[in-house]
Amino acid sequence: MFPFFFDPTMIVILPALLIAVYAQYKVKNTFKKYNQINLNSNLTGAEAARKILLSNNLSNIEIRQTDGKLSDHYDPEKKTLNLSADVYHNNSVAAVGVAAHEVGHAIQDKENYKPLSLRASLVPAANIGSSLGLPLAIFGFFIRADFLIMTGFVLFSAAFLFHLVTLPVEFNASNRAISNLKNSNLLNQEELKGVKKVLKAAAFTYVATTLVALANMLRILLLAGLGDD
Repeated sequence: MFPFFFDPTMIVILPALLIAVYAQYKVKNTFKKYNQINLNSNLTGAEAARKILLSNNLSNIEIRQTDGKLSDHYDPEKKTLNLSADVYHNNSVAAVGVAAHEVGHAIQDKENYKPLSLRASLVPAANIGSSLGLPLAIFGFFIRADFLIMTGFVLFSAAFLFHLVTLPVEFNASNRAISNLKNSNLLNQEELKGVKKVLKAAAFTYVATTLVALANMLRILLLAGLGDD
């Protein structure tokens, strides 16, 4: 039996955690780099977002400034586009790229993009699963209760499914952003290349988060196996 508070399956999660740390480093540095390159048009993130929204007949979407850094998101319930200060006010390649990406989510909402609605429906279960699933499984391992381990697995499955569904949602929003920026001629070719790099770095963070969730799923299964020893 392993010493109390020692989780022998931590080795499984370490590679995924390292990838996640690198992904965060990559997105922050990529955003920082392209946030220092201003557009020739001098459009801010909020202004570019409004132009793309209008071109897609989404004049009902309110654009708001939100607190935090890289906290940008679209709220499908309130129909608001929430942009951080760095994105809302700046006229940089990075700011416009991020703003356009969030508009991509608004367009998904308008077109009833199924993965977006599926992700939204998974939020309550995913919140419960991500907060309780793994701790419950680890607790079950220490007290040798297979039922608790498998309950933790089932709960955490919802969190993993949420991350899995997030991938097509985010990739699709980025593709819509690039397509709209290209078709609207808001950026020149070099600026568009910069946007692609920013959005590619952001996409990597979602892949990394999904890998961490997958590794934790594997950890719970390993705990179940070790608990039988």
